[in-house]
Amino acid sequence: MSEFKDWFNSVPFFTRYWLACTIGLSLIGRFGILNYYYLVLDYYPFIHKFQIWRPITALFFYPITPGTGFHFLINCYFLYNYSQRLEMGMFAGKPADYLYMLLFNWLCCVVIGLLMSLPILMDPMVMSVLYVWCQLNKDVIVTFWFGTRFKAMYLPWVLMAFNLVISGGGVMELIGIFVGHLSFFLLFKYPQEFGGPALLTPPAFLKQIFPDTRYVGGFGSAPQSRAPTGPRAGGTVFGGHNWGRGHTLGGN
Repeated sequence: MSEFKDWFNSVPFFTRYWLACTIGLSLIGRFGILNYYYLVLDYYPFIHKFQIWRPITALFFYPITPGTGFHFLINCYFLYNYSQRLEMGMFAGKPADYLYMLLFNWLCCVVIGLLMSLPILMDPMVMSVLYVWCQLNKDVIVTFWFGTRFKAMYLPWVLMAFNLVISGGGVMELIGIFVGHLSFFLLFKYPQEFGGPALLTPPAFLKQIFPDTRYVGGFGSAPQSRAPTGPRAGGTVFGGHNWGRGHTLGGN
């Protein structure tokens, strides 16, 4: 327990509690402590019955069944790995900025989920974080199944295509890619390459709650300052499972 506590406390703040809430709420639904229906996103009770918690629980809850358990574990690994990299890398020392990006991505997923009747938001939300990391680390070489190697910038599309071929899925990945691209564009592309205002700057009250700290370095860099200095180490990508649509997740 001491080693687990040390590991848990070593995980960056937002990644730590995102992962903990995901595991905790999913297990609560799995063991029937709460009826899972009240944890998913549903337009009618959310709007007409004022069940305002649904967009939040739909992010953290994932239905764990014998057929989806492996996919859930890969999703959790995926969340831990890439959210941690972003929080300790590009957003190191800027907790309010990372939280604001997560809130923006979550809000986009909620809107799309309501429009498309998507009850679970974990898949597109996690994919959106992966997409941002891949865009900040385009030249990192990742290794997919069967030893296939390619740059990280192609990873989201490979995952989508793989799920499309294997299980007829890919919709959730595509939504995550769209949300991640929108977030990346507003954070980096628009202000730096088009000279526009920084539209995803966190408000002052978030900066007061989560003030900037000393930068400690990490993975990734903003587009205009990313210059290759030599070969970069890659990661390993793992295949996935499917909950009605399929998913391929993972990285190193």
